Amino acid sequence: MLRGRTRESRTIDELLSDARASRSGALVILGEPGIGKTALLNHAAAADDLQILQTTGIEAEAELAFASLHLLFGPVLSRLDRIPERQAAALRGAFGLGPAGTGDRFLIGLAVLSLLAELAEDGPVLCLVDDAQWLDRASADALVIAARRLAGEGVAMLLAARTGFTAPGLPVLELAGLDEVASGEVLNSAARPLTAEFRQRILAEAAGNPLALLELPKSGESQGELSLTTRLEEGFAHQVDGLSTAARVLLQVAAADATADPAIILAAARTLGCAPEHLEEISAAGLIRTADGSRLEFRHPLVRAAVWQRTPLARRLAVHHALSHVLEGTADADRSAWHLAAATLTADEQVAARLEATAARAHVRSGYAAAASAYERAAALSPSADERARRLTLAAEATEFSGRFDRARTLALGAGNPGAELTSRLIRVRACSDYGEGHLQGAHAMLSAGVDHLAATDPSSAAWLLLDAASMIWLDGDRDMAHRTAEQLDALRVPPDADVVAIHQLCRWFVVLALARPSAGLPPLAQVIESARAQAGPDRRGLLLIGGLGLADHDARTHQLALAATATIRAEGRIGLLPQALTFLSRVEYARGRYADARGFAEEAASIAADTGQPAWSRLATILLDQLAAVHGDPLDPASANPAALTLLDLGQGRPEQALLGLEALVYGKSRNRTPAMHLVPDLVEAAVRSGRNARAAEPFTRLESWAEMLHQRWADALVSRCRALLSTTPDADAHFRAALASHERPFGRARTELLYGEWLRRARQTSDAQEHLRAALEAFEWLGARPWAERARTELGATGWSTQRNTGADRCAQLTPQERQIVRLAAQGLSNKDIAAHLFLSPRTVGQHLYKAFPKLGVTARTQLAKLTLSD
Repeated sequence: MLRGRTRESRTIDELLSDARASRSGALVILGEPGIGKTALLNHAAAADDLQILQTTGIEAEAELAFASLHLLFGPVLSRLDRIPERQAAALRGAFGLGPAGTGDRFLIGLAVLSLLAELAEDGPVLCLVDDAQWLDRASADALVIAARRLAGEGVAMLLAARTGFTAPGLPVLELAGLDEVASGEVLNSAARPLTAEFRQRILAEAAGNPLALLELPKSGESQGELSLTTRLEEGFAHQVDGLSTAARVLLQVAAADATADPAIILAAARTLGCAPEHLEEISAAGLIRTADGSRLEFRHPLVRAAVWQRTPLARRLAVHHALSHVLEGTADADRSAWHLAAATLTADEQVAARLEATAARAHVRSGYAAAASAYERAAALSPSADERARRLTLAAEATEFSGRFDRARTLALGAGNPGAELTSRLIRVRACSDYGEGHLQGAHAMLSAGVDHLAATDPSSAAWLLLDAASMIWLDGDRDMAHRTAEQLDALRVPPDADVVAIHQLCRWFVVLALARPSAGLPPLAQVIESARAQAGPDRRGLLLIGGLGLADHDARTHQLALAATATIRAEGRIGLLPQALTFLSRVEYARGRYADARGFAEEAASIAADTGQPAWSRLATILLDQLAAVHGDPLDPASANPAALTLLDLGQGRPEQALLGLEALVYGKSRNRTPAMHLVPDLVEAAVRSGRNARAAEPFTRLESWAEMLHQRWADALVSRCRALLSTTPDADAHFRAALASHERPFGRARTELLYGEWLRRARQTSDAQEHLRAALEAFEWLGARPWAERARTELGATGWSTQRNTGADRCAQLTPQERQIVRLAAQGLSNKDIAAHLFLSPRTVGQHLYKAFPKLGVTARTQLAKLTLSD
């Protein structure tokens, strides 16, 4: 029985009950040392009929990638062959049990999810993690990624940590001190009889901390103003002082060791004059115990801390050296290298080289935080300034990969000014760190500096940097950035036979369109696109190229490129690139009117971007979701939604004056370049005409005409023709509407033109023709789910005398959520639940639950019937 923890125990019991009912969940328990976090984990572990996995974070292991995760899953590694092959390979590589490969940390988190789900097939699983604040970063990331995706597997996960530990997206249970009654009961249960005065002092100083209530009576008088944690450590240290010298040395070795392996601890301690009987002395003192017959554990983490803090420097160095020697040549080469580094106070190339090898192993296993720490320590131990700069560069790159952008910038700056190749890499780290945090202007400035640095000696690399810079122009729309990139593109001299000629020309076209510059001397845009398309693919810059082609290429061809790149990235497990690929794919699907797919891809992009520390791509995916919400007529928060989406919502819901004000602010915005602004001009023209302010559309439309003429794309030509029709004061409007319809390829744009043309025809008393176009608009809007636009078309059609009614059940697929839709589509293709789970980063049981919910909506009862469905978009 846990005194004073009834509410907390009930919360945990409910989580376990859910797991027994195949409902998964996770909970983070936070509190100060000794507050009772471990006791609650033990309460959970005492429950019946659960498969239990448990691990404890150890401070000394924080630099060893996946160390804690390996301990957690060590007993069940034989089940790895039951999860998707790529995930299993990633987990084996992370644990050093197979080739390292290129496993992404997100993929490893999914492997953890799949392994937990596989275990849950045999019954509910309880996953217990104590001292989570000391987990190595790679293990913590993998567990949190898996915990956030738990759904219907039958898994309960409890993570206990000190206050300050963060696990975004997981519920938190904060432990406060016990109340006065419970505190008195705990004190009575363990302490010898106390005087009333001493008892009250203990109760006051403990402040409801259970460990303090148990330990402070043993430590005698108060230690003044020391913190409670320090008081407890001092009390444990007092117990250590009563041991023999050799026993204290053995305890110091155990405190520095992270394996908890008695053989390793005794072997190292033996070189320092200790013997097995000293282990018996420590155990008899109650400071250390044997767990599971094979691991030595301190009674409490504060015991370990107290021991190590009182260990003199010379002894610390000797202990680390002994442990390094014992571990050398074993499977724990990384631990050996870290102990050797801890025993080294001056520069030493051999030690630095061993630590660099440790970093490299962590890097290929996606343990980027551990790799960064090892590279940084190796740099500090490097006698050569060149080697120090190289290793700091590696540390900065690994830190940027891990998503710690501030630290990456600091390391990059600390590397100084090495040679050209390292300098360009450091510039890239700083630019990517700025971009990762959403600071596009800072990132662009860094890239510009990189171009200046490389232009004369390596123009091809400079051209690729300019593609990065150009991408920020079309993503952000800043005019000053566009001017700077234009200047550098003009100055760059790319050899005519270089592979990047088409890239250089495409970037120049982008700034021509952004700044309305002359295109003299450039090949036609269509020719440049054709040449550049060959270099688009499933890497970071290839994806940027796909994104750029999406501005000017035919939708169908860009769609195939984006689809193929996304599929390849999924298949190869390069999860870090998925948000970018999915965002570009979502944009193309949006243009093609496949809104359900566009929403599904954008939601997946935003989710994975959040998990992998890419706020810039999360923001871009959210912008697409806002745009889709506006089309559908869903409410948007004016304080946080994308401004362009808000104007579209205003326009669709019949507020043209409000839409016009918002659109003018965007089109005429001080920093706005023409590329994003021109996409908004057709809406501005419509808003101006509908609010009776045609004159305010004249100048923007003139700019749109010249821009579309340079672009020379059918979708842009269609929008220009529609705007001409709206602004026309003569019967020529009819011809302009027809020209627009002849050029339209994008469904939403075409439906809006059908609506506007039908309205014009109705006002011209051409009722029969008006009905034809209004019916086409209504059908298209209903198909797209554009509710406010469909309502407007229905109202106009009713005004012609045509009887209309809402389509209430034509498309059962429209009732599916985006995730259900993705799952149904894959199931219809014949994929198993396991295959779908691997594809969409879910557990097979969660896939099954989604199908269970989708079948009634689709009116089917068997999986085989899915193949007969038409999944309209």
